[in-house]
Amino acid sequence: MEQLLASNPHITNPFMDLSGLHINLSSTSERNLVNRINAAFCPPVHEQFFMPHWIPLTPIKQMAATEYDVLVVGSGAGGGAALWRLSQQLEHAGKRIGIIEKGDLFLPTHAANIATINGDNFRLYAPPQITDPIGNRLPQFPGMKLVYALGGRTLLWGAISPRMAALELANWPVPLEEMETYYNIAEEVMNVTTSYTKGSSITQILLQRLRDNGFHTADDIPIAADLDETRYGKLHANVFFSSIVFLAKALSHRAFDLAVNSYVTEVVTDGGRTIGVRVMTPDMESYFIKAKHVILSASALQTPRILLNSKIPGKAIGHYLINHSYLIATANVSTLGFYEPLGALGIIIPESPGHPYQLQLQGPEQFFNYQYEKKPVKDDWHISFFGASGRVESRYENKVYIDPSRQDRYGVPDIQVDFSYSTRDDAIIRQMYSAIERASTAMQLRLATLKGSLAICLMPPGGDNHEAGTCRMGDDPSTSATNQYGQIHGISGLYIADNSVLPSMGAVNPTLTTVALAIRTADYICKQML
Repeated sequence: MEQLLASNPHITNPFMDLSGLHINLSSTSERNLVNRINAAFCPPVHEQFFMPHWIPLTPIKQMAATEYDVLVVGSGAGGGAALWRLSQQLEHAGKRIGIIEKGDLFLPTHAANIATINGDNFRLYAPPQITDPIGNRLPQFPGMKLVYALGGRTLLWGAISPRMAALELANWPVPLEEMETYYNIAEEVMNVTTSYTKGSSITQILLQRLRDNGFHTADDIPIAADLDETRYGKLHANVFFSSIVFLAKALSHRAFDLAVNSYVTEVVTDGGRTIGVRVMTPDMESYFIKAKHVILSASALQTPRILLNSKIPGKAIGHYLINHSYLIATANVSTLGFYEPLGALGIIIPESPGHPYQLQLQGPEQFFNYQYEKKPVKDDWHISFFGASGRVESRYENKVYIDPSRQDRYGVPDIQVDFSYSTRDDAIIRQMYSAIERASTAMQLRLATLKGSLAICLMPPGGDNHEAGTCRMGDDPSTSATNQYGQIHGISGLYIADNSVLPSMGAVNPTLTTVALAIRTADYICKQML
């Protein structure tokens, strides 16, 4: 407009009627020509310049042409933690690191970080396309499901992350002060916090009721959730933790090779020394991946299966299977008169001397995790999760073993499980039942009934997803599979970094402890190489 008026002084204002007037456009055109920048159009960006996946992948054939200093098998909590620590500690060491996952890419985050996921459609159990409901063929462990996807079960876990009690750790081969150090590291990298439910009236009022009635250790639930705000250009939108965070943090330090859809069937050794692993792909191609150090993190069922199929010696391999006995209650609470915001319900009553169980509450209803759905206004709420987990004895006869007469499509013998609760386990289950009743009374909850009895049910063995102990650590090779650093007795370069290594578990969720031990194992390996 300014150019037009400057070239036409007879136009005294921009609102004039210009009908019949001569309008000079030449100077505007000339100025535009003078000011135009003569440049070629930018070339199109070719598709190959874009990453085809949300994380860089390496073909397994290419990995077979490489010798790795460390190779991690499995990408769940233990494998992810070991990979992150190796990448951090070996950032400039020039070492080759690889990781192999049996499953495919599924989610690039914890499922609860998806806004349309809520407590009604989110389940701890993974969807069919990535799940093996192995419990269907294990009559003594019927609740068991295995997840095959990058990130493993951490894509769908509850993110509850308490420490094991010092009383439990006192019998472990790892010094307590070292566990303290590695718990600190694990909690920092996983963003473990008890602040998730701070300021929530439903949590704070029920907590106070518990403490006033003898449950003095009741506390806000510790959850692996990044509650920091986005600032200085750093995003904090990936709230609930999964092993995908470990992989991302590892990439921020250095590159590593990652292959998915790659099933490790066997560890290969030579003269008591690890030299690599055999891998099968879905199209039945077989590869040998050379590695000086191998970390198995395939789960407390799959890891011993790989070891047994590899004929790795060890009397304790596969034995001492533990889980948690789990009672689930159905309850409601009146929130009439509770102050706003009602917020999320998250309470934990930890295991303590004389009380070999842990109580846990989450809710209300589907609103424990943030989501798009607006919370209704009402004065009576269902508690979405109210359960008690109990200590289970570590016994040699409870075991995972392989059956050569039954094999999967890759020719690997199938997993079998012998498992039962002991008389002591049954006594603890009865204590848990009583504790649920007493805690309900203290919190003024209404426990539902079914046919005249309280609606409290025992979860099938394996349904807790806390299986552990099948490659337990210890000093005695006759009663343990690994030493205190997770190295298989008598085999150099072969390590375990998943729930398998836990010599006991008490009543506590195991993931935080598994992560702490995996980081410690990675540190030990780094010291051997540097």
